[in-house]
Amino acid sequence: MHNITQYNINKQDLKKKLLELLQEQFNVRLQLSSGKLKKTHLIRKIRRKIARIKTLLMNWTNN
Repeated sequence: MHNITQYNINKQDLKKKLLELLQEQFNVRLQLSSGKLKKTHLIRKIRRKIARIKTLLMNWTNN
């Protein structure tokens, strides 16, 4: 995994991005349940992005 300091991303930005992704995940799940979601690959893609950010935040707090 890349070093977080390379990208000049602070904890606040990561938390903001995490909230955006959680909202996007909610919207995608609603679309899936209503049968309107055509791009089902987005579910996995968003879930993995959320996991990456959570991992970064956990590693950051442990260091």
